[in-house]
Formats: sequence, structure tokens, C-alpha cells
Amino acid sequence: MMSGMHYKGQEVSCCIKYFIFGFNIIFWLLGMAFLGIGLWAWSEKGVLSNISSITDMGGFDPVWLFVVVGGVMFILGFAGCIGALRENTLLLKFFSVFLGIIFFLELTTGILAFVFKDWIKDQLNFFINNNIRAYRDDIDLQNLIDFTQEYWECCGAFGADDWNLNVYFNCTDSNPSREKCGVPFSCCTKDPAEDVINTQCGYDVRAKSDAEQKTYIHVKGCVPQFERWLQDNLTVVAGIFIGIALLQIFGICLAQNLISDIEAVRASCLFT
Repeated sequence: MMSGMHYKGQEVSCCIKYFIFGFNIIFWLLGMAFLGIGLWAWSEKGVLSNISSITDMGGFDPVWLFVVVGGVMFILGFAGCIGALRENTLLLKFFSVFLGIIFFLELTTGILAFVFKDWIKDQLNFFINNNIRAYRDDIDLQNLIDFTQEYWECCGAFGADDWNLNVYFNCTDSNPSREKCGVPFSCCTKDPAEDVINTQCGYDVRAKSDAEQKTYIHVKGCVPQFERWLQDNLTVVAGIFIGIALLQIFGICLAQNLISDIEAVRASCLFT
């Protein structure tokens, strides 16, 4: 090479590199927070000292959501963050492929949910009823059911009588529970003037006639109420899912561009 001249090779885009790093470090920290909350909740319930207790509960443990979502976010954030900072193509490819798999699974789930709407409805009914049976078995599940029934102003999967599935609330003669023929307080219609929640408002309510029940509790089931809410908020829900999908595609494209830049720089270095 002649004196005073130098070779100027291709450089890795700093904008892409640090944008991916910054985005993923936030993602990684959020994943750590979700994972930490999930593990703390399990620790409080004694699950970590007895792992087999995870399968003891008949219903769904909401802590699983925090653990799974937090774990996925932690792994993705770590791979993207370190991969961008250290220009590690292996981690970046892992990040890109993993994100692509999640996008494909989300897309597949959305299509199947649209095609098999009736099957999804039956599964939702089964899921809610299964968790009604386990209502008193786990405090997190109990809080989730109460929140759902309060938010959608519903009771049971398709009606208040679904609470016959629970050993504490069923109306059988052999049931010694004080909650017999009742429903949880979250089924009750709320008086705006009440500051304190009356947790006994659902006692014996299903022993009354259908007309009387309507004055005390919400008689509509959570499945039809959820369907109605989904129809009323379809634009918002669709917008959120489209936004998440576009963000994932954007992340994959950025990661692929950074990988191409890194490989181009390394290739140019071999020929200088």
C-alpha cells in the first residue's frame, strides 16, 4: 500500500448496535423483575422447598405466568444485550431465531383461535370450571378469579350455578360449609356507597329464586362477558397485538442487519 494511504473497511452501525443493546437491557431487567416476583411468590407459598407441590393444586397457578414470561424475557434480553454489546453473532442469531419462533407461535395461535372459536370457547369453559373447583386451594388463583369476576361483572363460567363444582359452595345436603349455596363476594353487585367489602354478601344467595339473585349478584357467566368485552374492544386488542408483532419483526430485522454488518467487517478484515 502506498505511503499516506490507508484502507477504510466497512464499520458496524453504532446506531443499530446501541439501540438493540438499550432496548434489550430494559427487556432483560423487566424479565428479571417478573422472574423475581414469581420466585418470591413461590417461596412465600413454600413451593421452592417442596417442588412437588406445584402439581398438587387442581387449578392454574398464576405464578406460572410470571415465571414463564419472566424467564423468556430474561433469556431474550440477555442474548440481545450481550450479543449487541460484544458483537457476538451467535447470541444475536439465537435472539433473532428465538424471537422469530415466538412470533410464529403467536401468529399460529391467533389463526387457530379464529378458526376453532367454538373449541376455544369450550376449553375456556373447562379452564374456568376447573379453577372454580380449586378456588380455595391457592390464594393467587383465588385473587385472579375474584379480579376476573369483579372486572367483568360475572359469576362462574356460564352462571352462578357453576359454583356447585366447588366443595365449599355446592348445594348438596352433605355440605357442612357455611358457604353452602353461596358464591364468592366477587360475584356480588357493588354498592358505590360501601367503603368496606362485605365478604359474606354471597352467603346463601343461590338458595333464593332466580329473580331475587339478580338483586344480589351478577348472574351472567364470565365466558359470555369476556366475549362481549372482546367484541367491544376488538380494535384496541387488535392494535396491541399488531403493535407487538411489528415490534418483534423490527427487532428481528435490526438483529439481522447487525449480524450482516459484523460479518461484513470481519470478512473485510481478512482481506486487508
